[in-house]
Amino acid sequence: MLKIIPNKKNIGAEITVNLKDITNKDILKIKKALNKYGMLYFKQQELTSKFYIQFAKYFGKLANYPRLKGLNKKFPQITVVQRKSTDKGPSFGEQFHTDSIYTKKPPRFTMLLSKLVPKKGKANTEFCSQYLAYKELPNPIKRKFKNIKGKYSSEGPISVTTKERVKEKGKNIKELKSSHKIIRKICTNYSIYCSPGHFVGFSSKIKNQEKFKKFLFNHQIKKKFQFSLPWEKNQLAIWDNRSMLHQATPFKGNRIMHRITIK
Repeated sequence: MLKIIPNKKNIGAEITVNLKDITNKDILKIKKALNKYGMLYFKQQELTSKFYIQFAKYFGKLANYPRLKGLNKKFPQITVVQRKSTDKGPSFGEQFHTDSIYTKKPPRFTMLLSKLVPKKGKANTEFCSQYLAYKELPNPIKRKFKNIKGKYSSEGPISVTTKERVKEKGKNIKELKSSHKIIRKICTNYSIYCSPGHFVGFSSKIKNQEKFKKFLFNHQIKKKFQFSLPWEKNQLAIWDNRSMLHQATPFKGNRIMHRITIK
């Protein structure tokens, strides 16, 4: 039987269910919970790549990630995010961001399935609710950012964490750029939609740009909006990129994650 266990302040929720036994009614409950909590995770899910793909398709059309290679020819939509104990420098995704915001139509959702993880609590993913961040923005700031777009690049600040992974793809990749409104309405809720890891500027001139950028970034990632997810083997997480920032925490050790992005 499916059970939903919300985290503190409703920043994400755990779903207890065997995904191999879910019904159409369960899928509807999961979708509703994802919209409400922004991020869901499921423990003890030993899934084949075929089933993982099938489950992901319940949430939309799958996207090929433009920056990394797929698992294999049969499952190109599954991206392998791997860190070895010998790797140096920051972990892949080690700065708050939202996935692929530098594309014209960024993915709505991202899934991660853990295949190999270090000791529990040593390689978390931190999530930050942008529903809550928007809710607590001062009204004058809400009005100021209402019609302003942010400009984003695949070569933004976080790109340093992709250099080694890009090498694995075996070819040069052009810089990708896009712009998106900073305040967005998702279903019935408003959210801040801005990726500090990819941000390169505002689309229009505003006074004291650096001041407002610093204020926005600092506000977005306040601890009270965050939840840190400890990984264990065979754990699945899905989150809404439009309402939830995320980042990898620094760690040493071996980790293999299988990622899917959904349009």
